Amino acid sequence: MTNSVYIATSLDGYIADKNGGLDWLESVPNPENVDIGWADFIAHIDALVMGRTTFETVCGFDMEWPYTKPVFVLSNTMHAIPIAYQGKAECLPGPLEQVVETLHQRGFKNLYIDGGKTIQGFLQADLIDDLIITRIPVVLGGGIPLFGSLSEHLMFEHVSTKVALNELVQTHYRRKR
Repeated sequence: MTNSVYIATSLDGYIADKNGGLDWLESVPNPENVDIGWADFIAHIDALVMGRTTFETVCGFDMEWPYTKPVFVLSNTMHAIPIAYQGKAECLPGPLEQVVETLHQRGFKNLYIDGGKTIQGFLQADLIDDLIITRIPVVLGGGIPLFGSLSEHLMFEHVSTKVALNELVQTHYRRKR
């Protein structure tokens, strides 16, 4: 059972700019649509867990629903998925430990954790096993940070690092327990 993060950050550690924008994610040209491991990563995931803000951001993209795996939305304020996305996502309230246990009991063993506050909450609860972070060579100077404060240090070990498109640096870390 693993809870994994697969995310891109700016050099200064932000996952969105000061306005919540994501345009900078496409600042490195990728004419051949190199996926730098996304297909392999998602193939080993059973379900996605994201916060309400991330869910609403994805719903606002001008494209078809991008996920083929079950999506669970963490929210204590949103009690129902909008009609257009019913059958594509499910609300799942509660403490993170309970959410993970519920999903594991339902047969979802390998979870993709997405969204700033959600990732920070999972880290605070020491529920992240793998961090796969792709650094994009831009300094945003502010925005939504990937990491927040923790009550104690969490140690990770380096698994691998690869460079894509001569500019993107993707590093995989695994939690040391």
